[in-house]
Amino acid sequence: MDTETATKGGNGKATREAAKAALAALPKPPAAHSADTSPVQTDIDVRNRTLWLTRMPYGGSRMLAAAFCSIGLDTRVTPDEDARTLELGGKYTSGDECYPQRIVLGDYMKLLEDRRLDPKKTALLLPTANGPCRFGQYISLLRRILDDQGYQDVAILSFTSADGYAGIGDQAGALIRTAWRAVVIQDMLLKLLLMTRPYEVNAGETDRVYSECLDLMGEIVARQNVGNKKRLAALQAGLRTVKEKFLAIPVENEDRPLIGVVGEIFCRLNTFSNNDLIRHIEAQGGECWLTGVGEWVWYTNAEAFRRHREDKQRLRKAWLKTFITSRIMHRDERALLKGFEDIFARRPEPHVSEVLECARPYLPQSGALGEMVLSTGGAIAYYRRGADGIVDISPFTCMNGIVTEAIYPRVSKDHDHIPIRVFYFDGTHSDLDRDVGIFLELTKTYKRRKKIARA
Repeated sequence: MDTETATKGGNGKATREAAKAALAALPKPPAAHSADTSPVQTDIDVRNRTLWLTRMPYGGSRMLAAAFCSIGLDTRVTPDEDARTLELGGKYTSGDECYPQRIVLGDYMKLLEDRRLDPKKTALLLPTANGPCRFGQYISLLRRILDDQGYQDVAILSFTSADGYAGIGDQAGALIRTAWRAVVIQDMLLKLLLMTRPYEVNAGETDRVYSECLDLMGEIVARQNVGNKKRLAALQAGLRTVKEKFLAIPVENEDRPLIGVVGEIFCRLNTFSNNDLIRHIEAQGGECWLTGVGEWVWYTNAEAFRRHREDKQRLRKAWLKTFITSRIMHRDERALLKGFEDIFARRPEPHVSEVLECARPYLPQSGALGEMVLSTGGAIAYYRRGADGIVDISPFTCMNGIVTEAIYPRVSKDHDHIPIRVFYFDGTHSDLDRDVGIFLELTKTYKRRKKIARA
């Protein structure tokens, strides 16, 4: 007797009821965590704890830590990554996790196991996000490992989630604005570093000046009980000093290949994770134009507007909040960049709206999400600005990197066959100088025949 016949017989109803009862008895899987529902404790006051940030990049984390300090939180950046970072990251992961997750986990477990921090006085910052990336699961994994290893008292703060402002209270608004300014400043400092260091006459001078400027701007950002207007004026004054310091660095007049750098945000910005690829490119005669942190912030803003349009929420409360926030962000960004127009005119940064438009024929924003869209559009934006080649830095097995690698041959073909190379990283060693050397030879050949001149 077949199944259909059995269910139509006298016992059919009983069979169906039994099946329903069996299904109802199964344990329900835990709800998936999103950017708005992360497993972050909401009943812990982080003001009584030291808050730790991982490096993405080091200068950016320094500036973000300073922003948290501005509201009275003791905030620090994790120590340099090393072999111990990878050892601990590997110890507590299965191998299915991505390389950045392994590094972040290793950074935090090294603090707890090697420095033996007091769990009740420790908080870890770990942003989260939705989208086609394992990044959204970092917090869940970290929380489970901390609990399994007896660190239940360690708090996790998620800077981007709705419930992640535990213990900050009514200072959240001030923190967000100061943090945005910190992001803009760190991107400016990093841009100055990469525009100057390849041409420095005295080796190491640009890194020294960069470090001094981080100290200077970090101190201004970290000042407490300062209003937005007064802090902005102090930041602008500090940036004038930054400009003087960088312009005072002796440089040589060279014509180097210009390499646009895109890719997964952690791996491209964390120098440990990418084996300091940019320095390898510089050592072999190139200059890098690196996409900063601000792009991701603007992208999340653009995504919010897209969701408002899809939900037909235009001119409603949520839309107005996003609109006002965007206007304030633009105003602060313009104010901080004022006075650097002459320097950055040579490297005009593409705004996310242009990046998304460039990506649309290949990976439209409404059909694809995250860094695969930004990397594709970013590569084209750099091409339009006269770059001589594109480097994509991604973790090995990263879905975003895999998708863009499949798209890049067509992108290259459609854009004068500009050289594009994906560099994958997973903690193993390879002959990086050989691969960089081969790629730079391709860029030099392209540079001699390309159709678009630099600004």
